[in-house]
Amino acid sequence: MEGISFVNKEYLWLLLVIIPMIAWYIIRQSKHYASMQISSAEALKSGKKGVKTYLRHVLFVLRIFAIAAIIIVIARPQNNTEWDTKVAEGIDIIMSMDVSTSMLAEDFQPNRLEAAKDVAIQFISDRPNDRIGLVIFAGESFTQCPLTTDHNVVINLMNEINCELLDDGTAIGDGLATSVNRLKNSNAISKVIILLTDGVNNKGSVAPLTGAEIAKTFGIRVYTIGVGTIGSAPYPFKTQFGTQYQNIDVKIDEEMLQEIASLTGGKYFRATDNKKLKDIYEEIDLLEKTKIQVTNYSKPVELFEIWVIIALAILILEILLKLTILKNIP
Repeated sequence: MEGISFVNKEYLWLLLVIIPMIAWYIIRQSKHYASMQISSAEALKSGKKGVKTYLRHVLFVLRIFAIAAIIIVIARPQNNTEWDTKVAEGIDIIMSMDVSTSMLAEDFQPNRLEAAKDVAIQFISDRPNDRIGLVIFAGESFTQCPLTTDHNVVINLMNEINCELLDDGTAIGDGLATSVNRLKNSNAISKVIILLTDGVNNKGSVAPLTGAEIAKTFGIRVYTIGVGTIGSAPYPFKTQFGTQYQNIDVKIDEEMLQEIASLTGGKYFRATDNKKLKDIYEEIDLLEKTKIQVTNYSKPVELFEIWVIIALAILILEILLKLTILKNIP
């Protein structure tokens, strides 16, 4: 039974009932005999005991094994939970993403927002040991997903992001402040915000640098990413004649984003196309590696089903033998 544990191990004491059962059987067999009146027993002395004489004990042995199997089923056997402590990488990360309508510009393929979502999802998938949350902002900010280790939830909510969820505008300070609020009570050794935007702060109640000061107070590093090509970018406008494109100037407050990153110990990046954006996330992934101890364990596997099958098989075999080969003749 090595490697096996029992949920209801106290029931294993019932196995002791087998001992008096065996004793009772032996005593019963010693006193159990058939009698018949004959004139002489000389003819029987030379007779040998048949195979059935010994096989008749098989029924009792099978009954004992069946009872033992049923008791084991009640005790509910499982494989032992194996604990394994290892050193892994893990931090708390809030991904703060601009969802203003300017993110629909198509200097990225298919547009800035979808390109940012695709790269962010890959980033999330590559960091299984991190707690990750999601904040979106435009003219206001909103927590799309709090910190969680369930990355499937984060990815699903990331896929649902669009530019119609919030009032239009670019409230970078509010997005940063909301992100800080999600991280401020974290006990993680490393706390990080990845803030992505394609514009200039023009709305909100919190100044971006004020948000950066708050982040610094709580020991949060902010990596800022400016998204947009150099010069102008094609932007889709919906008209009564369908979607028409017009080039708009790309305006990113790089100086402010650099100051936020510098103030908090982070780094500023400029993404001008899909590949550059992907490279930026890969660089952040390399920069943010904090060793922590993670305890893994395997989920216990229930084994009682096997013993149920064993008990049933033994009982069926006993019944078949009793009705056929070892059938008693009255």
